[in-house]
Order: sequence, then C-alpha cells, then structure tokens
Amino acid sequence: MSTTQEIAAQIREAAKRLLSEGKVDCVIGFAQGTVPMREYPYFAYTPEEAENLTWSRFCCNNLSNFLVRRPKGQADKVAIVAQGCVSRNIVGLIKENQITREQVYILGVASPGMVDRNKVQALFPLKTITEVTEDGDELIVKGLGFEERVPTKKVLRQNCYTCVMRNPVIKDEMIGEESAPTHGGNIDKVAAPWEKLAPEERWAAFQETFKDCIRCYACRDACPLCYCHVCFVDEARPQWCGKTQDEADVATFHILRAFHCAGRCTDCGACESACPVGIKMRKLTSMIEKDIRELYGYTPGMDLESQPPLSVYKPNDPQEFIK
Repeated sequence: MSTTQEIAAQIREAAKRLLSEGKVDCVIGFAQGTVPMREYPYFAYTPEEAENLTWSRFCCNNLSNFLVRRPKGQADKVAIVAQGCVSRNIVGLIKENQITREQVYILGVASPGMVDRNKVQALFPLKTITEVTEDGDELIVKGLGFEERVPTKKVLRQNCYTCVMRNPVIKDEMIGEESAPTHGGNIDKVAAPWEKLAPEERWAAFQETFKDCIRCYACRDACPLCYCHVCFVDEARPQWCGKTQDEADVATFHILRAFHCAGRCTDCGACESACPVGIKMRKLTSMIEKDIRELYGYTPGMDLESQPPLSVYKPNDPQEFIK
C-alpha cells in the first residue's frame, strides 16, 4: 500500500499533466497548512501551483463542496481529489443536477482514515504541538520539550471508523491502490444510543448535544449538501427560523438542516470537523440515515443510476411511521 507521501507525489504529477495538456482549468486538492494537522483546500491553476498540492491524514474538508460554489453557468472543467465519501457526494451533486459528469475529472484516492486533531491535542494537555508527521500506522508528535508516537487508529475521526466506502465510487484516474472498503466499524451503532431512549429522554439528549451551538453556521458552510443560494435560516419572508441562540431557534436550525440532508448525507464528517465548539452532529444525522437504509434500502451516493428515495414516490412506500 502506498504511503500518503507517495500518494501526494502522484497527485502532483497527475495535476501538472492535466493542467499542462489543457484537459482541466483547475485542480482542487489540498495544500499543507501553516500549523500542524491543518491541511487546507487548494486550487491549482498552473503546473507550478500544482507543486503545492499534498495528501495526508489531515485532509478533512469535503472538496466536493467547492464544485457548486462557482459562478452559475461557468463552463470550465475541474479536476478534484476524491476519496470514498467525497466521490459519493459528487455522485449526489450530479443526481441533483448541480454539476454534470463532464464538468469534473476525478482523481480517485483511497482514504487512509483522517485524523481528528482535537483527539491528538487532548493527548497532550497544556502542551504546544509544533509538528505532526506520519510514519506508517503511527503519528510522530513533536512539541516544546517532547516527542511521542501515537497509533493513528487511536485518533481517527469518528466517521472514519464507520466509513462504508473508503474507495472512490466513480473516478477518471486512480491514484495509488484501492484499500479495504471499510475500517471495520458498524455505522448502525452510531444511532444505537438514540434508539434506546424514550421520547422525552431523546429530546433531553438532543438538547444536551446542541446546547453549546453559537449559530456560526460552520457546519452548514462545510457541507456539500447545503448549496442553496439562500438558506432557510436567512429567509426573511417568511422567516422560518430566528437567528438567536435561543433554545427553540437552535433546535429548529439543526432539526430542519438534518431533514434537508435525509437520504443524501454520506457521513463525511465535514460538519463535525468544522464545528468550533465540538458538537457531535452525527448523533442526529446518523439516526435519520439509518432510517433511510432500513425503510428504503438506500445508501446515498453509491452509484449514478439509483434514485434517491425522497425524490420519488411509490405507492408501496413504507408508511408505518405515520401516526
């Protein structure tokens, strides 16, 4: 299996080739951040800029988010680095007519499992981390007066443990080798704690989960599903939801946003990674997606042919939930 450093080198070569040959106008990938564990989305327009592209376990943004945030009608073709969840979101955007398949050249990569930087920092309380590098299945964490090794599996993002498809479901070119499809986790268990609760207990758990929300909308802005030009929270006529941190407004925002994602969420974890106060939004979306799998036998973004269940009507659709 190729190392992330080898994959990064192959991404740079592929990007330079595509740009030099004029096959694409831009390559969307990642560049190394200025602080540890903070790779950031990067847009390479020239072969020289492609030298800045990288790949590591710290590439946590969902790059498909940038495919729809372009001027309407723009006809350029872009290449994008896409692991399993990102490719699944690209499939979703194609199905929802936000982009066409011909507009995007997909550089597929197998996800190595992304690292949760907050978990790493929690292992070194009151210490300043100055450098984190990868060495096989371990991270070498360096700081002022210390250097330690941490097993990567210990600090993966939660959604990577339960990922259902690490490899790209569609691609134009594969960078490196494909990996085992999953990390072995059971995605249904994410929703299990909610299912055991009585309705009043479930509501209390919801309130506790989202009580620290500051309404910054980082979760919305990081999500490739939230591409509306005007979000429902920004509508003034009618006003669907207030902009305060009042309990009712916070609950309305998160519940409505979760339902807008129903049958579309790939559990990429971008929302949780973006949240500045550490809210575990997957507790809510995982329950809805489990219902979609059980009621309709559907997993979002796995192929270009199947119809999302909430976009079609069938006379035999399950109705047991209607009281």
